[in-house]
Amino acid sequence: MPYAGYSPISCHPLVERSPLGGERRRKVTRGRVVGVWRRGIRGSRKGRPDQPAGGIVPEQTDSIAAGRRTAPRRLVLVRHGQSLGNVADAEARKAGHGRLALDYRDADTPLSDLGTEQATALGAHLARLPEAHRPEVILSSPYARARGTAETALREAGLDHSLVLDERLRERDLGIFDGLTGDGIRAEHPEEAERRTKVGKFYYRPPGGESWCDVALRVRSVLADIRQEYADEHVWIFSHQAVIMSFRLVLEGLDEEGIITIDNETPLPNCSMTSYDRAEDGSLELVAYAETAALDDEGAQTTHEEPAAGEADA
Repeated sequence: MPYAGYSPISCHPLVERSPLGGERRRKVTRGRVVGVWRRGIRGSRKGRPDQPAGGIVPEQTDSIAAGRRTAPRRLVLVRHGQSLGNVADAEARKAGHGRLALDYRDADTPLSDLGTEQATALGAHLARLPEAHRPEVILSSPYARARGTAETALREAGLDHSLVLDERLRERDLGIFDGLTGDGIRAEHPEEAERRTKVGKFYYRPPGGESWCDVALRVRSVLADIRQEYADEHVWIFSHQAVIMSFRLVLEGLDEEGIITIDNETPLPNCSMTSYDRAEDGSLELVAYAETAALDDEGAQTTHEEPAAGEADA
């Protein structure tokens, strides 16, 4: 069935999409997990001759060969560096306050000084990579903390790549919970706090906000475009905790229990990298999760939220 969506380059409607191949799932294990690309489109590519903005992908008789042609060689997901929102959230929880002392709109919340140091360390790591291993395509959430991380890292690495901003990579919208700690949610919205506990973290959608499932829908759309527009390239994405966890959910076929367990047991550090390599059969294989080697090599401090710290990933 055709699948409607938008190109991360042009944001023009891409009316027709066609699934490629079937689905394959493997039991989730720690370490290496194989995921499957599910959909593909034809779209325009910046810097290359334009292809039609839409159209059904020709039927492939060899799904494995098709997968090899329409998947990036490497996909690296980078969480933004520490933001002023992360700092304000930690301070509010430590003091027992219900609301963050933060004057920024979520989309405009910038990096902290430490977050800038973390992004600079990541840039030094990029500069040391062999040419064949450097990113060829770089996408980012338009939110200031993610975009700032990408721009700082690229500048430090001496890379002049164009940064492709895609609103589908933005942070999860917390709706009426925006700017509140867990204590604040329970104090100001007790009925919603009770409903959240009943429904569970994965499916719960705060009024005016998004559930994790909503974020996963955005991620599926992004992945479909990446598969076709950036086939056979090294793709780096700068984004947010909930978005990166949703990439894992979609690529690895995880269920509610699996993704929540990972999120609770292994908090995603600021400026960490989660990487996938293309396997021989064209699938994407997890090779690293929450990796902080770039920060460690430069002696930069690593930071992350405490497990069950609350709803926000500012």
